[in-house]
Amino acid sequence: MTNQKDNRFMETTKDRKITSFRLNTSLVERLKQDAKRQNRSLNNYVETLLMDATYHRKPNAETMAAIEEARRGEYAGTVDTSNLEAFIKSIEG
Repeated sequence: MTNQKDNRFMETTKDRKITSFRLNTSLVERLKQDAKRQNRSLNNYVETLLMDATYHRKPNAETMAAIEEARRGEYAGTVDTSNLEAFIKSIEG
């Protein structure tokens, strides 16, 4: 069973567009070395870096505050999952 994130990744890798970039020579050399160390092609390595940077961004400030609140064990209330209407009312505050 795959999750939604996996499906998005799979969809983006099906269609490929040939693209060129002008990059600093030393950067390209560093990327080649890093790709070789990971036994990957330069294209695969750069694409993976770009995918990670695009889809695995850090949470925004509000989400980080909620994560910290949960880690501290602060009580956020009870969520009623008995039916959709009750669920919505319980999360609205």
